[in-house]
Amino acid sequence: MLKAYLPVLILVLVAAGFAAFAVVASYLLGQHKPTRVKMAPYECGIASPGYGRTRIPLRYYTVAMLFLLFDLEVVFLYPWAVTFKKLGLFGLVEMMVFIGILLVGYIYVWKKGALEWD
Repeated sequence: MLKAYLPVLILVLVAAGFAAFAVVASYLLGQHKPTRVKMAPYECGIASPGYGRTRIPLRYYTVAMLFLLFDLEVVFLYPWAVTFKKLGLFGLVEMMVFIGILLVGYIYVWKKGALEWD
C-alpha cells in the first residue's frame, strides 16, 4: 500500500532538495556588499514618508475582515449555480435563506457604521 505513495515522496524530496540547493547556491555565489541604498526600505519606488511601524487604525482591519466575509460568500454561490437544476425549488429556497442572512448581516454592519471611513 505504501508503494503507491513512493512517487509522491520522491517528488517532495526532489522539490525540497532543489529549493535547498537554490538557497545555498544563491548564498554562496551571490555578492554580499550591503550599501545604504540596498538596505533602504523599498515599496513601489516611493520612499517611505515616515516611520514604518506606525499604528494602523482598527477600522482598517474591520473593513478588511468584513470585505473578506462578504466577498467569500460568493464562493458558496458558484457550486449552487452549477447544480441549480438538480436542487430544484429546495435549493432555491435554501440559497434565498442564505442570501437573506447575509443581507441582514450586511444591513446590521452598515447601520452600526462599520463601513464608514472617517
